[in-house]
Amino acid sequence: MPIWTSRSDAGLPLSKEKQKGILKQYDKDGNGRLSKKELKVAFHNAGLHFSWWRARKAFRQADANGDGYISEDEMKNLITYSSRKLCSLEHCIECTKSRADHQMMKAAIPSKALIIRINLIFLAFFLLIYAALLLWPSATVYHENAASLVMCSLRECHHKTEKGIKMNVVLEEKGGNQSKPVGKPVIKREKPSFLNEMGRRLKIGMVNMDEDDVSEWNEHGQIIPIYFEQVSKYFEWKDLFPEWIDEEEEIDGPSCPEIPMPKFEEYGAMDVIVAKLPCKYPEEGWGRDVFRLQVHLIAANLAVKKGKRDWSRKTKVVFLSKCRPMLELFRCNDMVRQEGDWWFFQPETDRLKQKVSLPVGSCNLALPLWEKGIDEVYDVSKIERGTKTVRREAYATVLHSSESYVCGAIALAQSLLQSGTKRDLILLLDKSISVSKRDALSVAGWIIRIIKRIRNPRAEKGSYNEYNYSKFRLWQLTEYDKIIFIDADIIVLRNLDILFHFPQITATGNDGSIFNSGIMVIEPSNCTFSIFMDRRKEIVSYNGGDQGFLNEVFVWWHRLPRRMNYLKNFWSNYSGEAYMKNQLFGSDPPRLYTIHYIGLKPWLCYRDYDCNWDLSKQLVYASDVAHQRWWKVHDAMDERLQKFCGLSKQRKIELLWDRKMAKEMKLRGDRWRVNITDPRRLD
Repeated sequence: MPIWTSRSDAGLPLSKEKQKGILKQYDKDGNGRLSKKELKVAFHNAGLHFSWWRARKAFRQADANGDGYISEDEMKNLITYSSRKLCSLEHCIECTKSRADHQMMKAAIPSKALIIRINLIFLAFFLLIYAALLLWPSATVYHENAASLVMCSLRECHHKTEKGIKMNVVLEEKGGNQSKPVGKPVIKREKPSFLNEMGRRLKIGMVNMDEDDVSEWNEHGQIIPIYFEQVSKYFEWKDLFPEWIDEEEEIDGPSCPEIPMPKFEEYGAMDVIVAKLPCKYPEEGWGRDVFRLQVHLIAANLAVKKGKRDWSRKTKVVFLSKCRPMLELFRCNDMVRQEGDWWFFQPETDRLKQKVSLPVGSCNLALPLWEKGIDEVYDVSKIERGTKTVRREAYATVLHSSESYVCGAIALAQSLLQSGTKRDLILLLDKSISVSKRDALSVAGWIIRIIKRIRNPRAEKGSYNEYNYSKFRLWQLTEYDKIIFIDADIIVLRNLDILFHFPQITATGNDGSIFNSGIMVIEPSNCTFSIFMDRRKEIVSYNGGDQGFLNEVFVWWHRLPRRMNYLKNFWSNYSGEAYMKNQLFGSDPPRLYTIHYIGLKPWLCYRDYDCNWDLSKQLVYASDVAHQRWWKVHDAMDERLQKFCGLSKQRKIELLWDRKMAKEMKLRGDRWRVNITDPRRLD
């Protein structure tokens, strides 16, 4: 805690009651409680560095009931936390005295030592100047390393900071795509036949066509070159899609680098936009090429801002590429024709407009938690109003090959209904699920659809992921415009209808630059399903499953806050992480939207405790708080549904064995000591 004492009291320790009294001085409205703003003023007046950040951390710890105020009882928590994390009042005083004594000692340093220090500083300075002159880089080297420069883009700023908006960016190399490359041969290409059907006197915007002879296009109208600065070769995909971002804005908030765009205001309306897309296929990672994304985004923005629309609000976009244009921006449903390397699209501009208005990558949240102000929660009311009307939208999950997730799917349906959604609940399942269990799933709220499984051609026979490509069947639900897929090992704590506002693919982050497919927004499409089926043997999934496959098809995705798909894990093995996450798991009213039960599932454990505690390799998934949260949903279910969550004879044997081994290994947590009262042990 900071110092709120007079100089004459500096040597006296302060009691907790006196500290509380000092804090109460900042209760300006006299309501007996401290608001977050009042606590910040107190910390600021005390001279603490980063007082707003420290105040926020202290406030979160002290505000036990989450009502946004620190009551008199909660002030004990505040003083305890501050004493532990910052320092006690008396220690701060001693620290201040020590600093003052140190300054006095510095002032008393002998003059001879001071002269020696000054001489050494001058010597070091001249040596640095000499080295810099010898090693001065050429202009070429400078431009090759221009990526180290930074600038700020207000367009992508969705985070909060006290002293303005800060953004890091990798600058593009100057001069890219400003004029035709010198010394490079001009490529003569046969124009596509569908150009003749577009008519004459067209205004044709040309993007990245500098190396192509487009003189024949003049007979169809005016060619308008689109000038832009090509993104730097040092700009990597991970800059746009980082593994972690500061979602809670505990440091400085997330930020995105800037992809250079043309000056759109300098161009008039266009009848058709033509763009040549880079294609590095079959190089590894060819789809994650930032220059390729840049050209896509320029074409999409031109279509939205300058493209002439027909009666159905569609515009014309033509691509020249050996690779298929990105499905994320230009849907296969919008493709009119393909002739060799020419691709003709008529995209819906309203769909494109939404996509280009979202952050340029997962480097920022598509659905922010906070406004640009310091403490304002992001206002989602406008989005919520837009998703209240029930449209052609549904929630969905998939069961196949085994009945082990039937109980989980029942609990998921019940939690969705408890959240108040009015959307359809669609369950895709194969014939491995018995009729009695199908009936139970139907009673739980699911609309049953029988599917034929899809085999993963790269999976070993009998492996867990042999048929996990069955999830592709979701894209065949074309009677719906949007689907929110949810894994059957998830429960929903808060209404998720707001997610129907977002386009495909919108999801939470996972490892590296990939998204987690446990909850994702998709847009059903038969042609997208066909692309999946055609590329099953070609695409290598990093994890051998559907998540790895989908991340190779949809490389450009939109990040949701992890609260929307909160994983039950404790990777850091740090007590602070466990404390924070367990608080979130148990919060009531809930602060999380869902809990994703990775590891051993709650219905496969005794209800007395999380059986992940009994296996050393599963300890990172162990949480009794999250475990009990799932059982709370279970207990609210009809008893006729609860009986489908029983334990098999084999599973009981496994649980007993795991407890025995945990006892012998003396695993931390000592849950093997817990007396089992779960009535299912006797079934």
